Amino acid sequence: MDKTYILEIWLERGETIRIGKLGRFRFPQGCYLYVGSAKKNLRQRIERHLREKKRRFWHIDYLLLYGSINDVWTGEAEEEDVAENLEQRLKIPVQGFGSSDTKRNKAHLFSGEADESFLASLGFKRWR
Repeated sequence: MDKTYILEIWLERGETIRIGKLGRFRFPQGCYLYVGSAKKNLRQRIERHLREKKRRFWHIDYLLLYGSINDVWTGEAEEEDVAENLEQRLKIPVQGFGSSDTKRNKAHLFSGEADESFLASLGFKRWR
């Protein structure tokens, strides 16, 4: 059963964004991948991310005020394992983004694109 998701986010133009208590950061225009998980209710978690109106709770909520979700991928791999793989291929725009609940990863947000074959090799498929 799928428990981990990757949001592919497009930021139309560069923005300086306050990310909760992490602070203000400059995000260049481009593609970002965010890794998250839900032990239960994966569909509801993803649907929450897709909603425009929501309480800002997670780091990703602040970025999504400026970016749009282009694609969603889901898989069974552990969130930390996926982030570790992406760390080796992509850039980390903000240390600690989305990873405050783990000491294993530097972040759960990455800048750059990961091709479909790479995501498939990690066991991910398009959500819809």
